[in-house]
Amino acid sequence: MRRAGTRWSLAILGLVLCLAACSPAHVTVLRYAHMNDPASVAGSQAELFARKVKEYSKGRVTVELHPSSQLGSLAQQLSDVRSGGIDIHHTTAAGLGSICGDFAVLDTPCLYSDVDHLLRVTAPDSPVMRELAEKLLEEEGLRLLYTFYFGSRELTCNRPVHGPGDLAGVRIRSIPFPLYELAVEALGGRPVPLDWAQTPLALLTHSVDGQENPLDVILTSRLYESQSYLMLTGHILGAEMVVMSDRSWKRLSGSDRAALLRAARESGEWATRATREGEAADLEELKGHGMTVIGATEGLDIAAFRDRARRLVDERYGNTWGEYYNAIKAMR
Repeated sequence: MRRAGTRWSLAILGLVLCLAACSPAHVTVLRYAHMNDPASVAGSQAELFARKVKEYSKGRVTVELHPSSQLGSLAQQLSDVRSGGIDIHHTTAAGLGSICGDFAVLDTPCLYSDVDHLLRVTAPDSPVMRELAEKLLEEEGLRLLYTFYFGSRELTCNRPVHGPGDLAGVRIRSIPFPLYELAVEALGGRPVPLDWAQTPLALLTHSVDGQENPLDVILTSRLYESQSYLMLTGHILGAEMVVMSDRSWKRLSGSDRAALLRAARESGEWATRATREGEAADLEELKGHGMTVIGATEGLDIAAFRDRARRLVDERYGNTWGEYYNAIKAMR
């Protein structure tokens, strides 16, 4: 009887050990919400990030994606990542500026000499970004994970535009943050603040007559269906900021944080490269969809837009952000 009892005990112990080995380890699920179409570079990099996080954490962390404003407006998504309702979100610098004011300086129109200058300034380890990221963490509980090049913002409209005077009184959708409204004013238009989710319909119904965005967004969102003209104003060179709730960050182990940061670095590098390499092809594809492109060779008065932008920026933000502007200029 004792031998039989021992055999039963060993069998039960073996079964328990087998079930323990076969049962899935605890998985941390992180919700990542953003406004972009999954087919866009911004949407694709989020998918890449999710795959790499799962791989590098060996399945301990998974990223659940919610693209295309599925979880609400830009303002709602920012509110939710601050409260921990969602874990990760990407937005523009001016978007973050709506909650941490100085961040918006990075989206000032006509600020950078070229894309390389933008990338030097917005790299997470640059002195400007370190200072801004510290403020964001201390004041809002948001941790900057990584950044990537979002593109050169261009104007689209249902009429040709060659200078600011052509947009007098014309309703142009702007991201509902002050610096983007200033950008539309610099182009000569009348800013109409609208969340992105409302914009395609507003263009189709002529509630607004134009908008401004990078080429990738214009293409993947099929804005050529409502906009006949594309003006290569290049008024803002922008980077997207990927942020994470610090509460969510603190839930992770040291090894899982390292996995997240590795995935972040690689996803940001991929997105920047994809955007830079894709801009020329996107422009040709938009032409193929029937958009008339107006650039400097077609008489676009870029200098007039830039002069107007610099005057408005100096009037409204020169005193507030003078030190930042000097630091950014020094990084050219």
